[in-house]
Parts: sequence; structure tokens; C-alpha cells
Amino acid sequence: MFTTVQTVTPKAGTAIELRAVSKHFYQRQPAKSLADWLSPKRRQIPALDDVSFSVARGEFLAYAGPNGAGKSTTIKLLSGMLTPTTGEVTVLGLSPLKERIPLMRRVGVLFGNRRELWSDHPVSASFRWKREVWGVPKAVFDEMESLVLELLDIRPFYQTLARELSLGQRMRAELGMMLLHRPELILLDEPTLGLDVLAKRQIIAFLKELNERDQTTILVTSHDMDDLEEMARRILLLSNGKVAFDGDFSALRGALKLGKKALVRFRNQSLREIPYDDIGALLQELSALEGVAEIEFAQNSLEEGLADLFSSWKAPS
Repeated sequence: MFTTVQTVTPKAGTAIELRAVSKHFYQRQPAKSLADWLSPKRRQIPALDDVSFSVARGEFLAYAGPNGAGKSTTIKLLSGMLTPTTGEVTVLGLSPLKERIPLMRRVGVLFGNRRELWSDHPVSASFRWKREVWGVPKAVFDEMESLVLELLDIRPFYQTLARELSLGQRMRAELGMMLLHRPELILLDEPTLGLDVLAKRQIIAFLKELNERDQTTILVTSHDMDDLEEMARRILLLSNGKVAFDGDFSALRGALKLGKKALVRFRNQSLREIPYDDIGALLQELSALEGVAEIEFAQNSLEEGLADLFSSWKAPS
């Protein structure tokens, strides 16, 4: 487990603050006797355990961790979909529970596996439905519609039925629809899940543009560390419902102690990977090898380092 390194100090106010937040779920245990049927036993499952952190306005935060770490639970707490068991959650100065309606007029939420578009209607109909139901001012709607149609390249399929869209097109349209009321804060849960490279690039570029141009605060979860490192400047890692690391990506790389390696290809096309710390010792080892055709120097990727770390977190102590 890492020591938390806080590298970001809110400058222009705080967008998100969690103070000693815990969230527990309860799972009914199988009945083994008549007494169990009459008085069911429940097992407590902690999703978040005494979590505290803040996000400054205008910040782009990557929120990561293995499956079951508590990422989606956090987003549901921030959007008022869940109630914390203990602790306090504040978003844009409001309580997600007590002031959910005014808060959601200032927040955008997107889950990669959920749909908001009407399947049997054109994308444009869903966009206009949101304008009417949400009461989005025409000037705001026109501005944001023009922005998302251009930067997310939605215009070519704007009049297409949602059920006829590819996954990449649908995700771009869902993201565009989520932004029509010009939210101050965006919460994204796996927005690039299952997308091809081109669709990922379009969404990542758009989010970076939105954050840099309008100082929109963004919190995003993903299992793709390359995507997160490209988008965000700060990363918060969860492990078993607790904050395991909070800092920038260079600090994370240092904490992971990502090893260096030499990839040696021999003339018989076999390949050998040699980890090393000292270049002198490596060169001495390489000089003793026969049949070497090519040597390539590399460093373990952030993805590899975190995969090893997540595996160690799951391993029994």
C-alpha cells in the first residue's frame, strides 16, 4: 500500500469533497435452517472505507483501481444516487442528497454501460427532448449543440436512429447529450469502455479541450491507464475501498519503481527479456550471450506496474 501523496491544492474553490466517507452494502446469506429463514442473516460488504479527498474546480482527476475498489460507488454518491453509511459528501458546495435537483443542473454524469438516447428516435430528437425537459436556455443549448456536433463529430449521424449507431458513435452522442446544459462538473465512469482507437482519441481530445478551454472539472474512471495518463494530471488509486495513492503520474511511476529491461532477440528468432538496474552488470551479461541479433531497451509500462500491484492487493496476506 502506498503512502498518499497530495499534490494538488484547490486554488479557486473546491468542486468535490469527501470527508471520512464509508459506504457499506449488505448481502443476504443463504438460509441453512428454519431460524435463518425466519431471521435472515446479512453479511456487510464495505465498498468505501473512511475515504477523504478533495478535487479543485477546474481539475482533471483520474480515479482508478481494480474491479470492486469502489469507483462506481463514489460516482453514485457524488450524484446523489446512493447515501453514504457514514461521513459527508459535498459537490459544488451542495449536498447530493438534500439538494440533488439543483446540483444535477450543474453536473453531468455518464456511465459507459448505460443509455440515455432514445433507441427508436434520431439523436437530434433526444437532444431536443433534453432541452425541453431540463429547461435548458436556447442560447446555452445552441452553443453546446454546435460545440459537440463539431468537436465530437456527431453531425454525420445526427439524424440517425440511436439503435443504428456503432458503439463509438453512441458513446460520442451520449457524451454530447450529457453536456447540453453546460455542466460545471463532469463525472465519467468508463467512458471509453469497448471503443476502438479512433473513437477513444476523439473522446479524449474533446475532454481535454473542454477542461482546458472552459476549466470544466472532470473526474473519470477507466481501466485503461494510458487513457487516464493522457487525460488527467492527477490520479487517485483505490484499494479495497481505501485511498492507496493520491498524486501525479510521475510520482506514481516512482512509487511503483517500474523496472528497466533489455529485450534480446537472437538469430534463431527466440526472444529473452532481461530485467536490470545496473547498466554495467547488464552489459557484462549481454557480452556473454551468443547469437544475439538485436537488443532493445525498455521500461515496464504503467499498465504492467499497476497490474502487478492490483494482483498483490488481491493476494491473501
